[in-house]
Amino acid sequence: MKAREQRLAALRRDIPQVSPAEARELVAGGAALVDVREPDEVSQGSPAGALRIVRGFLELRVEDALPDPARTVLVMCAGGVRSLFAAEGLRQLGYRDVRSVTGGFDRWKAEGLPVEVPRALDREDRERYARHVLIPEVGEAGQLKLLQSKVLLVGVGGLGCPAALYLAAAGVGTLGLVDDDVVERSNLQRQVLHGEADVGRPKVESARERLAALNPALLVREFRERLTSANVERLFSGWDVVVDGSDNFATRYLVNDACVKLNLPNVHGSVFRFEGQVSVFWPRGPHGGPCYRCLYPEPPPPELAPSCAEAGVLGVLPGVVGLLEAVEALKILLGLGTPLVGRLLHYDALLPRFMELRLERDPACRWCAPGASFPGYVDYEAFCSAAGRGA
Repeated sequence: MKAREQRLAALRRDIPQVSPAEARELVAGGAALVDVREPDEVSQGSPAGALRIVRGFLELRVEDALPDPARTVLVMCAGGVRSLFAAEGLRQLGYRDVRSVTGGFDRWKAEGLPVEVPRALDREDRERYARHVLIPEVGEAGQLKLLQSKVLLVGVGGLGCPAALYLAAAGVGTLGLVDDDVVERSNLQRQVLHGEADVGRPKVESARERLAALNPALLVREFRERLTSANVERLFSGWDVVVDGSDNFATRYLVNDACVKLNLPNVHGSVFRFEGQVSVFWPRGPHGGPCYRCLYPEPPPPELAPSCAEAGVLGVLPGVVGLLEAVEALKILLGLGTPLVGRLLHYDALLPRFMELRLERDPACRWCAPGASFPGYVDYEAFCSAAGRGA
């Protein structure tokens, strides 16, 4: 016998095997079914509810998906050969009850057992997002989640531009852009989605073209509107995350209030000369924490709250803060790490230094306190002459 045939014979003697029908019963009782076929095979169909981990990465990724080595694990390939080798690898990792499904997916399908056609990355997606797919915490499932996600950016200025660029590059499927402003030459020092040829054009239009050039599969929705209490709920409905890149208190309060009412994570960023800060306000989300009004119940007087147009800002600073906002948005979408809820990250570019501040929730906050009735929206027109513009 050839060495391969001898090895297979030894594995068949050593690895317990079950029929597809038996595998289904075991799954109903709590066992895990792992489909180790290649992505192009899985794209044609896979057992409903199966974990899909390609054989080449099985040992690297299985412990994240199946942390309990005592759980029964059923391994499936196309015909029942690769699953034997995969089962042996799982045993070597310490899984104590590993079995191979005889006949593999071919027999599973022939016996009429439940099959689903999972959404999978196509060849171009695999090439574009290869570095994401290699990360076990993201992988194909995470990238698919990003492709199905929707992020609304309020302001396509200094903060919104870098955030939008990297969210588009990362593969967030739908980006919404809210901004009623046009490109001015003074914007070009920091608003990197726009160029000299765009001066005088609507920012949402210029931004859409640049983002489409970066990632043609991206869906960009333009809202050339000034954010007001009359349109904020219409604009915010249906999104997964809101990224606030506005440059004035009037807009920040509207963003906060709508996100609290609609239970949307509000990724907040702001810049001033050489300093910036980032936080996530999501009081009714899984991590709790304060809302923006817990910190600042009412806007300060106009003379104490100058915008970038009045106070100036180092051109690269919004890039740093906008990218941190993009990082927080991606963490929320993927369910990874700990978002900046209840914490504010302050950046001083001149030192340079990052400093984290803990934020406490106001138990008497009229907007986010437990059991509080939504008090309504307020348009703080007197506090900003250009509400809705980005930094």
